[in-house]
Amino acid sequence: MIFADLVNFESLTPFAIFGLFAVIAWWVLGVISTGKPRAEQRLEQIKNPRSRSGRLESSLKKQDALSRMIEKASPALAKPLEPKSDLEKSKLKIRLANAGFRGDGAATVFLGLKFAGLIVGLTIGGAAAVGAAGINQKSLMMMVFVGGCLFYLPEIALKFLVSRRQMAVFLGLPDALDLLVVCVEAGLGLDQAMRRVSEEMLGTHRVIAEEFGVANFQLQMGRTRNEVLHELGVRTGVADLRGLAAVLIQADKFGSSIAQALRVQSNSMRTRRRQIAEEKAAKTAVQLIFPLVLFIFPGIFVVLVGPAAITMIKEMFPLMEAAS
Repeated sequence: MIFADLVNFESLTPFAIFGLFAVIAWWVLGVISTGKPRAEQRLEQIKNPRSRSGRLESSLKKQDALSRMIEKASPALAKPLEPKSDLEKSKLKIRLANAGFRGDGAATVFLGLKFAGLIVGLTIGGAAAVGAAGINQKSLMMMVFVGGCLFYLPEIALKFLVSRRQMAVFLGLPDALDLLVVCVEAGLGLDQAMRRVSEEMLGTHRVIAEEFGVANFQLQMGRTRNEVLHELGVRTGVADLRGLAAVLIQADKFGSSIAQALRVQSNSMRTRRRQIAEEKAAKTAVQLIFPLVLFIFPGIFVVLVGPAAITMIKEMFPLMEAAS
Protein backbone atom coordinates (compact mmCIF):
# COMPACT_ATOMS: atom_id res chain seq x y z
CA MET A 1 0.00 0.00 0.00
CA ILE A 2 2.80 2.38 0.87
CA PHE A 3 4.57 1.60 -2.44
CA ALA A 4 1.32 2.07 -4.34
CA ASP A 5 0.80 5.42 -2.68
CA LEU A 6 4.32 6.55 -3.53
CA VAL A 7 4.21 5.39 -7.13
CA ASN A 8 1.37 6.32 -9.48
CA PHE A 9 1.01 3.42 -11.92
CA GLU A 10 -1.16 5.46 -14.29
CA SER A 11 1.71 7.88 -14.80
CA LEU A 12 4.03 4.95 -15.57
CA THR A 13 1.75 3.51 -18.27
CA PRO A 14 3.13 5.72 -21.14
CA PHE A 15 6.70 4.83 -20.19
CA ALA A 16 5.81 1.12 -20.14
CA ILE A 17 4.24 1.36 -23.61
CA PHE A 18 7.28 3.26 -24.89
CA GLY A 19 9.58 0.61 -23.46
CA LEU A 20 7.53 -2.18 -25.07
CA PHE A 21 7.70 -0.56 -28.50
CA ALA A 22 11.42 0.13 -28.03
CA VAL A 23 12.07 -3.54 -27.24
CA ILE A 24 10.03 -4.67 -30.27
CA ALA A 25 11.86 -2.21 -32.56
CA TRP A 26 15.23 -3.37 -31.17
CA TRP A 27 14.30 -6.99 -31.80
CA VAL A 28 13.17 -6.25 -35.37
CA LEU A 29 16.37 -4.34 -36.12
CA GLY A 30 18.39 -7.20 -34.66
CA VAL A 31 16.60 -9.71 -36.89
CA ILE A 32 17.09 -7.53 -39.97
CA SER A 33 20.75 -6.82 -39.30
CA THR A 34 21.77 -10.37 -38.40
CA GLY A 35 23.80 -10.56 -41.59
CA LYS A 36 27.44 -9.60 -41.50
CA PRO A 37 28.74 -6.40 -43.09
CA ARG A 38 29.46 -6.44 -46.79
CA ALA A 39 33.24 -6.22 -46.27
CA GLU A 40 33.27 -9.27 -43.99
CA GLN A 41 31.10 -11.20 -46.44
CA ARG A 42 33.50 -10.42 -49.29
CA LEU A 43 36.48 -11.53 -47.18
CA GLU A 44 34.73 -14.78 -46.30
CA GLN A 45 33.90 -15.38 -49.95
CA ILE A 46 37.55 -14.88 -50.88
CA LYS A 47 38.74 -17.24 -48.11
CA ASN A 48 36.05 -19.87 -48.67
CA PRO A 49 34.58 -19.83 -52.20
CA ARG A 50 32.62 -23.03 -51.51
CA SER A 51 30.30 -21.26 -49.06
CA ARG A 52 29.27 -18.81 -51.77
CA SER A 53 28.70 -21.57 -54.29
CA GLY A 54 26.66 -23.52 -51.73
CA ARG A 55 24.38 -20.57 -51.02
CA LEU A 56 24.05 -19.91 -54.72
CA GLU A 57 23.15 -23.53 -55.42
CA SER A 58 20.52 -23.56 -52.64
CA SER A 59 18.91 -20.36 -53.94
CA LEU A 60 18.97 -21.73 -57.49
CA LYS A 61 17.33 -24.95 -56.30
CA LYS A 62 14.52 -23.01 -54.64
CA GLN A 63 14.00 -20.90 -57.76
CA ASP A 64 14.05 -23.99 -59.97
CA ALA A 65 11.48 -25.73 -57.77
CA LEU A 66 9.18 -22.71 -57.87
CA SER A 67 9.61 -22.28 -61.62
CA ARG A 68 8.93 -25.98 -62.24
CA MET A 69 5.77 -25.81 -60.16
CA ILE A 70 4.55 -22.74 -62.08
CA GLU A 71 5.43 -24.30 -65.44
CA LYS A 72 3.55 -27.49 -64.59
CA ALA A 73 0.41 -25.61 -63.56
CA SER A 74 0.53 -23.05 -66.37
CA PRO A 75 -0.39 -25.16 -69.44
CA ALA A 76 -3.74 -26.25 -67.99
CA LEU A 77 -4.56 -22.69 -66.89
CA ALA A 78 -3.34 -21.07 -70.11
CA LYS A 79 -5.22 -23.39 -72.47
CA PRO A 80 -8.46 -21.29 -72.56
CA LEU A 81 -6.47 -18.13 -73.37
CA GLU A 82 -4.04 -19.50 -75.95
CA PRO A 83 -3.79 -17.40 -79.16
CA LYS A 84 -5.51 -18.95 -82.13
CA SER A 85 -3.12 -17.76 -84.84
CA ASP A 86 0.65 -17.81 -85.21
CA LEU A 87 0.69 -14.02 -85.63
CA GLU A 88 -0.86 -13.49 -82.22
CA LYS A 89 1.58 -15.97 -80.69
CA SER A 90 4.55 -14.16 -82.22
CA LYS A 91 3.27 -10.79 -81.00
CA LEU A 92 2.89 -12.14 -77.48
CA LYS A 93 6.39 -13.63 -77.56
CA ILE A 94 7.82 -10.31 -78.76
CA ARG A 95 6.09 -8.44 -75.93
CA LEU A 96 7.43 -10.90 -73.39
CA ALA A 97 10.89 -10.68 -74.92
CA ASN A 98 10.73 -6.89 -74.64
CA ALA A 99 10.16 -7.36 -70.90
CA GLY A 100 13.10 -9.75 -70.63
CA PHE A 101 11.25 -13.09 -70.66
CA ARG A 102 12.83 -15.04 -73.49
CA GLY A 103 12.01 -18.60 -72.43
CA ASP A 104 9.88 -20.96 -74.49
CA GLY A 105 7.31 -21.30 -71.70
CA ALA A 106 7.04 -17.57 -70.95
CA ALA A 107 3.82 -17.16 -72.96
CA THR A 108 2.23 -20.17 -71.26
CA VAL A 109 3.17 -18.89 -67.80
CA PHE A 110 1.86 -15.41 -68.62
CA LEU A 111 -1.49 -16.67 -69.88
CA GLY A 112 -1.71 -19.06 -66.92
CA LEU A 113 -1.18 -16.19 -64.50
CA LYS A 114 -3.95 -14.21 -66.19
CA PHE A 115 -6.42 -17.07 -65.98
CA ALA A 116 -5.42 -17.84 -62.39
CA GLY A 117 -5.90 -14.18 -61.50
CA LEU A 118 -9.37 -14.28 -63.02
CA ILE A 119 -10.35 -17.38 -61.01
CA VAL A 120 -8.87 -16.03 -57.77
CA GLY A 121 -10.50 -12.63 -58.31
CA LEU A 122 -13.92 -14.13 -58.95
CA THR A 123 -13.58 -16.38 -55.90
CA ILE A 124 -12.27 -13.80 -53.46
CA GLY A 125 -14.37 -10.95 -54.84
CA GLY A 126 -17.49 -13.10 -54.85
CA ALA A 127 -16.94 -14.29 -51.28
CA ALA A 128 -16.26 -10.76 -50.01
CA ALA A 129 -19.20 -9.25 -51.89
CA VAL A 130 -21.66 -11.94 -50.79
CA GLY A 131 -20.47 -11.68 -47.21
CA ALA A 132 -20.82 -7.88 -47.21
CA ALA A 133 -23.97 -7.26 -49.28
CA GLY A 134 -25.58 -10.66 -49.81
CA ILE A 135 -26.55 -12.23 -53.11
CA ASN A 136 -27.72 -9.41 -55.36
CA GLN A 137 -26.70 -7.48 -58.46
CA LYS A 138 -24.30 -5.28 -56.53
CA SER A 139 -22.33 -8.26 -55.23
CA LEU A 140 -22.26 -9.74 -58.73
CA MET A 141 -20.82 -6.52 -60.16
CA MET A 142 -18.24 -6.41 -57.37
CA MET A 143 -17.19 -9.99 -58.12
CA VAL A 144 -16.80 -9.22 -61.83
CA PHE A 145 -14.84 -6.05 -61.05
CA VAL A 146 -12.35 -7.80 -58.77
CA GLY A 147 -11.95 -10.67 -61.24
CA GLY A 148 -11.35 -8.27 -64.12
CA CYS A 149 -8.76 -6.30 -62.11
CA LEU A 150 -6.77 -9.43 -61.28
CA PHE A 151 -7.15 -10.67 -64.85
CA TYR A 152 -5.55 -7.51 -66.30
CA LEU A 153 -2.96 -7.20 -63.54
CA PRO A 154 -0.33 -9.26 -65.46
CA GLU A 155 -0.91 -7.02 -68.50
CA ILE A 156 -0.25 -3.89 -66.45
CA ALA A 157 2.84 -5.45 -64.88
CA LEU A 158 4.10 -6.50 -68.33
CA LYS A 159 3.68 -2.97 -69.71
CA PHE A 160 5.56 -1.56 -66.72
CA LEU A 161 8.42 -4.03 -67.14
CA VAL A 162 8.62 -3.36 -70.89
CA SER A 163 8.76 0.41 -70.44
CA ARG A 164 11.36 0.19 -67.67
CA ARG A 165 13.55 -2.18 -69.66
CA GLN A 166 13.31 -0.10 -72.84
CA MET A 167 14.20 3.05 -70.91
CA ALA A 168 17.23 1.27 -69.42
CA VAL A 169 18.34 0.23 -72.92
CA PHE A 170 17.76 3.73 -74.29
CA LEU A 171 19.81 5.39 -71.53
CA GLY A 172 22.69 2.94 -71.71
CA LEU A 173 22.97 2.65 -75.48
CA PRO A 174 25.17 5.75 -76.11
CA ASP A 175 27.72 4.57 -73.54
CA ALA A 176 27.68 1.10 -75.07
CA LEU A 177 28.24 2.57 -78.52
CA ASP A 178 31.17 4.66 -77.28
CA LEU A 179 32.75 1.53 -75.83
CA LEU A 180 32.06 -0.32 -79.08
CA VAL A 181 33.79 2.46 -81.02
CA VAL A 182 36.83 2.26 -78.75
CA CYS A 183 37.01 -1.53 -79.09
CA VAL A 184 36.56 -1.51 -82.87
CA GLU A 185 39.14 1.25 -83.38
CA ALA A 186 41.54 -0.70 -81.13
CA GLY A 187 41.48 -3.56 -83.65
CA LEU A 188 38.76 -5.86 -82.34
CA GLY A 189 36.07 -7.24 -84.58
CA LEU A 190 32.42 -6.46 -84.01
CA ASP A 191 31.75 -9.83 -82.37
CA GLN A 192 34.67 -9.47 -79.94
CA ALA A 193 33.70 -5.85 -79.26
CA MET A 194 30.15 -6.88 -78.36
CA ARG A 195 31.46 -9.52 -76.00
CA ARG A 196 33.77 -6.96 -74.40
CA VAL A 197 30.90 -4.50 -73.97
CA SER A 198 28.70 -7.16 -72.38
CA GLU A 199 31.45 -7.92 -69.88
CA GLU A 200 32.41 -4.34 -69.03
CA MET A 201 28.90 -2.87 -68.76
CA LEU A 202 27.36 -5.64 -66.68
CA GLY A 203 27.65 -3.55 -63.51
CA THR A 204 26.49 -0.19 -64.91
CA HIS A 205 23.95 -1.03 -67.61
CA ARG A 206 22.93 -4.61 -66.91
CA VAL A 207 20.04 -4.80 -69.39
CA ILE A 208 21.96 -3.80 -72.48
CA ALA A 209 24.93 -5.92 -71.37
CA GLU A 210 22.63 -8.95 -71.19
CA GLU A 211 21.21 -8.22 -74.64
CA PHE A 212 24.67 -7.92 -76.16
CA GLY A 213 25.68 -11.11 -74.36
CA VAL A 214 22.72 -12.97 -75.86
CA ALA A 215 23.57 -11.63 -79.32
CA ASN A 216 27.19 -12.69 -78.92
CA PHE A 217 26.10 -16.15 -77.81
CA GLN A 218 23.90 -16.47 -80.90
CA LEU A 219 26.85 -15.50 -83.08
CA GLN A 220 28.97 -18.19 -81.44
CA MET A 221 26.23 -20.74 -82.15
CA GLY A 222 26.65 -20.14 -85.87
CA ARG A 223 23.88 -17.71 -86.73
CA THR A 224 24.57 -14.99 -89.25
CA ARG A 225 25.33 -11.49 -88.07
CA ASN A 226 22.43 -9.94 -89.95
CA GLU A 227 19.90 -12.25 -88.28
CA VAL A 228 21.41 -11.67 -84.85
CA LEU A 229 21.41 -7.87 -85.19
CA HIS A 230 17.86 -7.84 -86.56
CA GLU A 231 16.66 -10.06 -83.71
CA LEU A 232 18.48 -7.81 -81.21
CA GLY A 233 16.44 -4.82 -82.36
CA VAL A 234 13.17 -6.76 -82.34
CA ARG A 235 13.87 -8.38 -78.96
CA THR A 236 14.46 -5.09 -77.18
CA GLY A 237 11.74 -3.10 -78.91
CA VAL A 238 13.83 0.11 -78.83
CA ALA A 239 13.70 2.15 -82.03
CA ASP A 240 17.27 3.40 -81.62
CA LEU A 241 18.61 -0.12 -81.29
CA ARG A 242 16.65 -1.22 -84.35
CA GLY A 243 18.19 1.70 -86.23
CA LEU A 244 21.63 0.71 -84.99
CA ALA A 245 21.06 -2.85 -86.18
CA ALA A 246 20.02 -1.57 -89.61
CA VAL A 247 23.09 0.68 -89.81
CA LEU A 248 25.45 -2.15 -88.87
CA ILE A 249 23.80 -4.49 -91.38
CA GLN A 250 24.21 -1.92 -94.13
CA ALA A 251 27.82 -1.19 -93.13
CA ASP A 252 28.64 -4.89 -93.16
CA LYS A 253 26.88 -5.36 -96.48
CA PHE A 254 28.60 -2.50 -98.31
CA GLY A 255 31.96 -2.77 -96.55
CA SER A 256 31.99 0.70 -95.01
CA SER A 257 33.65 1.66 -91.73
CA ILE A 258 31.79 0.18 -88.77
CA ALA A 259 33.57 2.49 -86.31
CA GLN A 260 32.41 5.60 -88.19
CA ALA A 261 28.85 4.28 -88.37
CA LEU A 262 28.89 3.59 -84.63
CA ARG A 263 30.25 7.05 -83.87
CA VAL A 264 27.59 8.80 -85.96
CA GLN A 265 24.85 6.69 -84.38
CA SER A 266 26.15 7.44 -80.87
CA ASN A 267 26.18 11.20 -81.53
CA SER A 268 22.64 11.10 -82.92
CA MET A 269 21.39 9.15 -79.90
CA ARG A 270 23.00 11.59 -77.47
CA THR A 271 21.41 14.47 -79.37
CA ARG A 272 18.01 12.80 -79.19
CA ARG A 273 18.40 12.13 -75.48
CA ARG A 274 19.30 15.79 -74.87
CA GLN A 275 16.27 16.90 -76.91
CA ILE A 276 14.01 14.65 -74.84
CA ALA A 277 15.43 16.18 -71.64
CA GLU A 278 14.84 19.70 -73.00
CA GLU A 279 11.29 18.76 -73.99
CA LYS A 280 10.54 17.48 -70.48
CA ALA A 281 12.03 20.63 -68.96
CA ALA A 282 9.85 22.80 -71.22
CA LYS A 283 6.73 20.86 -70.14
CA THR A 284 7.46 21.49 -66.46
CA ALA A 285 5.97 25.00 -66.48
CA VAL A 286 2.69 23.75 -67.93
CA GLN A 287 2.52 20.78 -65.56
CA LEU A 288 3.02 23.04 -62.54
CA ILE A 289 -0.12 25.05 -63.32
CA PHE A 290 -2.55 22.50 -61.85
CA PRO A 291 -0.72 22.04 -58.50
CA LEU A 292 -0.37 25.83 -58.20
CA VAL A 293 -4.05 26.47 -58.87
CA LEU A 294 -5.35 23.63 -56.70
CA PHE A 295 -2.98 23.73 -53.70
CA ILE A 296 -0.84 26.88 -53.54
CA PHE A 297 -3.09 29.69 -54.79
CA PRO A 298 -5.92 28.96 -52.29
CA GLY A 299 -3.48 29.24 -49.39
CA ILE A 300 -2.00 32.48 -50.74
CA PHE A 301 -5.53 33.83 -51.31
CA VAL A 302 -6.53 33.08 -47.71
CA VAL A 303 -3.35 34.65 -46.30
CA LEU A 304 -3.64 37.83 -48.39
CA VAL A 305 -7.40 38.38 -48.52
CA GLY A 306 -8.33 36.85 -45.14
CA PRO A 307 -7.37 39.83 -42.89
CA ALA A 308 -9.01 42.30 -45.25
CA ALA A 309 -12.19 40.22 -45.35
CA ILE A 310 -12.30 40.02 -41.54
CA THR A 311 -11.85 43.81 -41.28
CA MET A 312 -14.61 44.41 -43.82
CA ILE A 313 -16.97 42.10 -41.93
CA LYS A 314 -16.25 43.86 -38.63
CA GLU A 315 -16.89 47.26 -40.24
CA MET A 316 -20.04 46.22 -42.12
CA PHE A 317 -21.89 44.52 -39.25
CA PRO A 318 -22.33 47.69 -37.12
CA LEU A 319 -23.57 49.61 -40.17
CA MET A 320 -26.08 46.87 -41.01
CA GLU A 321 -27.30 46.72 -37.42
CA ALA A 322 -27.67 50.52 -37.31
CA ALA A 323 -29.58 50.53 -40.60
CA SER A 324 -31.94 47.81 -39.36
